[in-house]
Amino acid sequence: MIFVLRASIHFSMLLAICACAAAFGQTSAQILKRDDLTFRKKTYADKQGNKMPYRLFVPANYDASQKYPLILWLHGAAGRGADNLMQISGGNENGTHVWTTPANQAQLPALVLAPQCPEDRFWSEPEMNEISPQLQMALDILASVQKEFSIDPDRIYLAGQSMGGLGVWALLQAQPDRWAAALVLCAFDNFTNVKGIAHVPVWVFQGDADMSVPVDLVRQMVKDLKRSGGQPRYSEYHNTGHDVWLKAFAEPDLVSWLAAQKRGASVSLQRNNCRRNPSQDGLAALLLAAGARECRGHAERNQHSAGYVSLRARPASTPVQMAADGSSE
Repeated sequence: MIFVLRASIHFSMLLAICACAAAFGQTSAQILKRDDLTFRKKTYADKQGNKMPYRLFVPANYDASQKYPLILWLHGAAGRGADNLMQISGGNENGTHVWTTPANQAQLPALVLAPQCPEDRFWSEPEMNEISPQLQMALDILASVQKEFSIDPDRIYLAGQSMGGLGVWALLQAQPDRWAAALVLCAFDNFTNVKGIAHVPVWVFQGDADMSVPVDLVRQMVKDLKRSGGQPRYSEYHNTGHDVWLKAFAEPDLVSWLAAQKRGASVSLQRNNCRRNPSQDGLAALLLAAGARECRGHAERNQHSAGYVSLRARPASTPVQMAADGSSE
């Protein structure tokens, strides 16, 4: 009975995430024509004839004699479809384009791979953490890119937000020895192999006013990782909802942190100094129905003052240090 209840709650959260992400995606339907040049437009087909569109950014001065890092981007629910565009635009633009600027390419000259999940499908389900057919096809695309380009196998990074974050957690637990590091935004998971991923550097980003993914659930996940020997970096943003990507990909040391990670290297202790930049009013609440309400209007957040326990009262601009056990200091 408990398992059924937990599964029902998690499924409801999945629906809330998808509803919220869809609303965010609808606000940016512009065609990024420049991406037809910077992000190569391709379609992968397996032996059974199944197809998946994907985009691939390749550094301007790519040299096959050198080994390059690669970032596998798993988009949120708003990026689903078959247009080969939404996974790198709208709410998914920050997570794909931040790596492609000249300044960031100078620090981390990475390829960026962005497959597109079909409509009405998920990268993964957080209760089981199994490799879905869609996620397996994304891995097949990665394998084909590794054959075509000179990729450093010790510097393959995962990054995903919302629904894409579910896929990141699944890949980390299914193949923990494959990845150099991972970035996970506004996503939850019911760990099935938490000890297996303890050695992988992970940076988790979460808003404390996220009505689709309760902040307390993510805080507990961070605690579980630490208790299993991991040293995740955790950034929690005050008065921030589900669209945490607007702040996460603006972190000043994001690129340098990722560039410093390499598969097999010991996880260095990160000081979890989390910046707080208010952008929205309201406190987090465990109200699944409020996920859709958040998408329809940010102003309604002012009405929420109860629910999931938030960090103790403080000025919104005050940084919060996270203790070793994941609690606030």
